Amino acid sequence: MTEVVLDAVNKVYPDGFHAVRDMSMRIADGELFVLLGPSGCGKSTILRMVAGLEEITSGRLWLDGTLANNLPARDRNLAMVFQNGALYPHRNVRGNIAFPLEVAGDSSPAAHERIVELSRALGIEETLHRLPSTLSGGQRQRVAMGRALIRQPNVFLMDEPLSNLDAGLRTELRMEIGALVRSLGVTTLYVTHDQTEALTLADRVAILRRGVLQDVGTPQQVYDDPATMFVAAFLSAPPINLVRATVRAEQNEGIVLGLGDQHLRLPWTDPRAASLVSWHGSFITLGIRADALRPAPDGLISGRVRTMEFHGHEWLAHVEAGISLVDTEAFRDDEPSPAGPGGDDGLLRRLLRTAGILAEETPVERVSHDGTHRRADVVFRLEQRSGIAVGQTVRLAVDTDRILLFGEDGGRVDAVRR
Repeated sequence: MTEVVLDAVNKVYPDGFHAVRDMSMRIADGELFVLLGPSGCGKSTILRMVAGLEEITSGRLWLDGTLANNLPARDRNLAMVFQNGALYPHRNVRGNIAFPLEVAGDSSPAAHERIVELSRALGIEETLHRLPSTLSGGQRQRVAMGRALIRQPNVFLMDEPLSNLDAGLRTELRMEIGALVRSLGVTTLYVTHDQTEALTLADRVAILRRGVLQDVGTPQQVYDDPATMFVAAFLSAPPINLVRATVRAEQNEGIVLGLGDQHLRLPWTDPRAASLVSWHGSFITLGIRADALRPAPDGLISGRVRTMEFHGHEWLAHVEAGISLVDTEAFRDDEPSPAGPGGDDGLLRRLLRTAGILAEETPVERVSHDGTHRRADVVFRLEQRSGIAVGQTVRLAVDTDRILLFGEDGGRVDAVRR
């Protein structure tokens, strides 16, 4: 198996677009490592550079200790599964899986047995005689995985393999992928924009935005202790409450966080209080997840319930509290940057410009963290409706131990970091 190391890797396309910026990460031997981020963030570009399908502009790529920048793709012993599977339509399932072995000239009985064993592990043994056109979406992706794995690669690359499947199939195949690659012990680099896939599959996950690495760690680390406001917002369903607050350091009260006419307090015994003294009189943003809020008679946040949403296992209540919020949807719908050749967003932009539909310098609206927002509600979770009704005034207690604190640049301002 193989360790994959990216050392200050950059990708700049001929039109000047900087798709990947100073990317440094280490994927351990046998690790299932997930690249997560919105469309256009550079995750698929990284995958293609590792595969040898894209040239590296600067920086170094190491595969098992060997510098691989100029190593041809055929010599890297990697296997890749794409979003659509890309099966040969005239070959049956057995023929698709066997194709890499045929190219290598391996038609031994042992190779035949490997095909049967792998198809059994993937749950497609009974389809070996069928053509791809007769298979379901999930079966086609299993065949694509089988064709990649039959080569016994050192590194397994997967580019959003589940995005074309319905929710039920995604859940089923996601569990199978995780179990299979771990049983094989193959180093796996997996690309997705779906936070559920990332958090459930990964040994570690890296979150990207506009070609820049935002955070990396285990799923629990990046969820509980995100490095930036973007990571906190992206890894949140329902959306995290990003609340604007003014900081006041008061000798007898600790750190008072002003939320308009309301406030929260961190006592001086709180390990984050000392790092907030220098922010006295300044704005910060509080990240408060929906399950860190609960109705309580002595709650410090008060507001009117505007709407209730039923999600089967829980209710989500939206409360108008007169508090300034940053719009989390602006993070989720991050403007896709034009990708390079092979990137759908970049290709579409180029076609539109060529046709004269899109101006070369069409301005893109960017998100600022100045408190402007579309969604003006604080959201909290309820396991049961518990008599709370639309139009009712509620008071909410806040689990202050779980509050995340962010500065104007979107980075963490509290000292508690892993």
